Amino acid sequence: MAGDSNLKVLNALDVAKTQWYHFTAIIIAGMGFFTDAYDLFCISLVTKMLGRIYYHVDGSPKPGSLPPNVSAAVNGVALCGTLLGQLFFGWLGDKMGRKKVYGLTLMIMCICSIASGLSFGRDAKAVMATLCFFRFWLGFGIGGDYPLSATIMSEYSNKKTRGAFIAAVFAMQGFGILAGGIFAMTLSGLFNAYYKSPSYEADPFASTIPQADYLWRIVLMFGALPALLTFYWRLKMPETARYTALVAKDAKRAAADMAKVLHEDIEAEQQKTEAMVSRQGGYDLFSKEFLRRHGLHLLGTTSTWFLLDIAFYSQNLFQKDVFSAIGWIPPAKTMNALQEVFTIARAQTLIALCSTVPGYWFTVALIDVIGRFTIQLSGFFFMTVFMFALAIPYQHWTQPEHRIGFVVMYSLTFFFANFGPNATTFVVPAEIFPARFRSTCHGVSAAAGKFGAIIGAFGFQLLAQSQDPAKVDAGYHPGIGVKNCLIVLGVVNLLGLLFTFLVPETKGKSLEDVSGENED
Repeated sequence: MAGDSNLKVLNALDVAKTQWYHFTAIIIAGMGFFTDAYDLFCISLVTKMLGRIYYHVDGSPKPGSLPPNVSAAVNGVALCGTLLGQLFFGWLGDKMGRKKVYGLTLMIMCICSIASGLSFGRDAKAVMATLCFFRFWLGFGIGGDYPLSATIMSEYSNKKTRGAFIAAVFAMQGFGILAGGIFAMTLSGLFNAYYKSPSYEADPFASTIPQADYLWRIVLMFGALPALLTFYWRLKMPETARYTALVAKDAKRAAADMAKVLHEDIEAEQQKTEAMVSRQGGYDLFSKEFLRRHGLHLLGTTSTWFLLDIAFYSQNLFQKDVFSAIGWIPPAKTMNALQEVFTIARAQTLIALCSTVPGYWFTVALIDVIGRFTIQLSGFFFMTVFMFALAIPYQHWTQPEHRIGFVVMYSLTFFFANFGPNATTFVVPAEIFPARFRSTCHGVSAAAGKFGAIIGAFGFQLLAQSQDPAKVDAGYHPGIGVKNCLIVLGVVNLLGLLFTFLVPETKGKSLEDVSGENED
């Protein structure tokens, strides 16, 4: 490999000092991820309220709740849409260009955020069907943001700080989760101050005011605002030089676009561009040559993201135990509908503030210092350790006097997921594949993750049910219990650690050197 064989326009990007355009790209791409996280996670803040409004049962000692099949659909349909969006828009980003597709995904997200707060009809069936329909397409748009944001940021960055810039885009997820919690807290607090209502146990019917139906809609629709704020700037971004030169084969346009960005004259090397493209051999994604060069890399990125998301999204198994253990969420019947939203939002905000956001930004600070491989390996290692430490003496942690230790263990598991594979699985697929496959392969890797998320969020929800039929939640069948689920998740994290060895280190290297595009 020879770094000096690279095109001058790409070398200029690789060695460019950190400039304003880097931060502009982080903000533009990051606000998409801010919106993604807000939209995906805000639904968990209002599902309890939806149950109270649309599934109230007269005379029941507990507030209404979504039936298991409805709950699974409302919470999971966006994940299904995201999986398909990652595959489709990842492929389209390599066929049509990153910029052309980038505005389309944001437009879908804006429209569907607003539409998910609307409904056709007034009965529960019509409202839930409408909500699920638009959240599926919302997820479809969100899915496109994964491969496109990562690819654009990687292709814009210099090689010295590329990992930090891509990780910073992903870290905006933490702020999106935080914003969702803060907005829901503020809104429910204002509604509760203005519309006084008793607790459920005092007056079941009056505990859910009619105006509560507006609150969940406003929370969901608010997700369109941050996306709209960056829509114009997405359309103004030039196409990345790597796509223009290495895929569209237009060296003159690539040099002109980056000259404006870097504020320096760059020579257009059309003959060298054509020679570099022809040297790559023109092999297809579904070919033996791709399998030989990048098959293990793709297996590494898909398997680690898949295994991570099984564990990461399964953490809601014992999230309710954590919240209850430290008194963040009292019994539902002691609150009215607005108070319950406020309490759940406060819990999500505190978890995001204490574990999620710091974990992301530790990765941003250190990824170009200690490398992707080390962060991912250590993250999986500590997730495995803490998961087994929670699982094996599970009965010990359920005792009231030991609950603080349980909370600490839980927070550390979350922290090392974010200062670990949750960030690096997003970064690495945007670096190790050739330009003409980069968006597609990132989309495939991300889709494998979302498939793991679906298994984690819903498969383990069924498995985590008690083995004692008398203790099973309404509508569910007996499972293997929380303790055994935690043991399984520990094994999943251990497998993630092992598959990490298939993923190469990319710290400080040119994208063309990492992907083999500079090979003779």
